Order: sequence, then structure tokens, then C-alpha cells
Amino acid sequence: MSETSEKSPIGAPQRNGDSPGAPLRVGLLGYGLAGSVFHAPLIAATDGLLLDTVSTSSPERQAQARAEHPQVRAVPTAEAVLDRAAELDLIVVASPNKTHVPLATAALEAGLPVVVDKPLAATAAEADKLAALAADRGLLLSVFQNRRWDNDFRTVRKLVEEGALGDVQRFESRFERWRPTPKGGWRESGDPTEIGGLLYDLGSHLVDQALTLFGPVVSVYAETDVRRPGAEADDDTFIALTHAGGVRSHLWMSATAALLGPRFRVLGSKAGYTKHGLDPQEAALREGRRPGDDGIEWGVEPKACWGRLGTGASPRMGGGDPVPTLPGDYPAYYAAIARALRGGGDPPVTATEAAATLRVLEAAKRSAAEGAVAHC
Repeated sequence: MSETSEKSPIGAPQRNGDSPGAPLRVGLLGYGLAGSVFHAPLIAATDGLLLDTVSTSSPERQAQARAEHPQVRAVPTAEAVLDRAAELDLIVVASPNKTHVPLATAALEAGLPVVVDKPLAATAAEADKLAALAADRGLLLSVFQNRRWDNDFRTVRKLVEEGALGDVQRFESRFERWRPTPKGGWRESGDPTEIGGLLYDLGSHLVDQALTLFGPVVSVYAETDVRRPGAEADDDTFIALTHAGGVRSHLWMSATAALLGPRFRVLGSKAGYTKHGLDPQEAALREGRRPGDDGIEWGVEPKACWGRLGTGASPRMGGGDPVPTLPGDYPAYYAAIARALRGGGDPPVTATEAAATLRVLEAAKRSAAEGAVAHC
């Protein structure tokens, strides 16, 4: 990378972005679930971004990428994408977790801004090292924490910020599934180098949301279990966080929940809020729908799914008043990335924030192993 680009402000585009009106060309590393369902469709739907190149070793996925995005180059290796660094403006790392650090490092060293799917790394120390490298090169480094733009989380955040709950005392958040038979693959591998298991998968979202709402954590208690026959990694996990401000967050992630609990229950000094069900955006993306498609109100759910705010009786028994759920807005993430690349400044999720989440996850691992509270 040139001396001039090394001194450019964080987030500034290095190549195409210097031509007014030219789209920023994106190289996507990985075309599995994360790459094909989340990143590629959202990149393609973002004004000012162009999905240029996709890497996947699978010939079937290469064909899928070309069919879903006819303009895209599909190549077999990440190295083939990075060899074209001079023609690209952004690298997105959506490959298996164990590759996040080496691929993000290679992209930054090639002079390219980087978005990495969560988790950024296995440890906070690795995340801090990546953040330092990006800062030294004057390059954007962001982590794809799309769940900040879930409809239910956006609604909780609005209620908290408006003071509708009073002083929040307890925050309960769940990502629960009923999947009694393991699927296999690296996400369920017991090999620690794979960075699998629910703690680092769904826990990355749950902890990030709790930190976004309530700030730093001083102590962590965790229980991690491997429940399913044949499973190797944690598939039923609970974390209790004590925030510096006094809020307690209780977070559940499970593949073995025969009956699902509420997605959120937030209790404050004035009122509580309970919400069931999941944001509709992932299901829409899996079904092939895209932001901007004709006739689609993106991220909108029916009134029957709204949460309830109030005191006293259970919401299931009619307690509280329905609260309109804000629309989910995953497209906002890449729109913010495009703005940061063109104008400089911070991305929508920073590597420093990702490192803070990883410190909590590491503390949770220690707590579960030792059967005691761990301190951050």
C-alpha cells in the first residue's frame, strides 16, 4: 500500500471510492450460510456497494453465487480474491471462525478495509491486535453484529432510551432452538481451534446486545453443557452478567429448548416489557427475499407478534399494552459501512466493541470451567 493511503483516515476508500459515483467493489470470502444468506444479499442491496468477487472452494457454491449474483466473479480461494486487492475497496470475511484472524490480517496487510463476521476472533487479545493493525494502516475494521438491527432489539433499545421502563434492573434475553439432533460441521465441533459452540455463536450476539444497552460488565457467571448425544460443543448455555451500572443481564442460548421462552423480558422500576418470537429478516433472507423487493415491507411483523409493556399480570394473560415493534433493519449495517468508507470515521460496530464482547465470553468460559464467578 502506498504511503499516502497508509496515512488516510480510518474508513477512507483506497481505490474506487476516489472516483465520484463509482461503486465500492467488495470481495466476499466464504459463501456458506453467512456469506450467501446474510452478507451477499445485503451488500447487493446497498447503494454504493458492488459485490465483485466471491471465494468458495465448493464448485456448487461457486455456481450458486453466479446464479444469485450474475455479475460476480466466483473463485476457489481467498488468496485469489486478495490477489486482486488493487481492484477492490472492501473485504468481507464470512468464512469459518478459525479463519477470521488470518484472513482479516491478510486483507489489512494488503491495504483493504475489512468487515468480519462475528466472532472477530477467539480471544480479546487477538481482536485488540487486529484493531491495532487496522489503526496503524488507517483502515476500517468492523464486525458484523447484525442483531443490533433486529426489530425486537431496536424496540427494546428505544424503550430503554426513552425511560419507558424506568431504571432497568434485569435484562433477560434468549436465542433458543429445538434441534435435538446435531448437524455436525465446524460450528458443533469440540476442537477448540474451530471456535465452535453456542457460547461463541449465539453468545456473541447476546453479549453484544447487553453491552450495547447497559455498558461494561464487572463479573460473569456461566453454565455450559453438552446435552445432545453425539454433540461435542456446548449446546445449552446460560450466562449471568453484572454490569458496572448495576443492571443484571441473564442470557440463554440453547439448541435443546423443547419449549421456547420469551425472546426478551426487561424489568425496570416503572414497567416491564416482554417480547416473544424472532425478528423476521433471517427467515426472509433464507427464503430468497431481498430488501427492496417489490411488495415487501422489510423487517415488519404483524401486530399479533408485538411485545407488551406494563406492570402486574402476565402478558400471556392480557397484562400490559401492546407496543408496536420497530421494523428490523439489517440493511442499515452495510449502508453505514458505505458511508464510513466514503467519509471516514467510525464504522457501525468497531473492533474495540468486539474485543469487549470477547472478554465477556472468555470470562464465561472460565466461570463455567471453574464453577465460580469470573471477573472482567
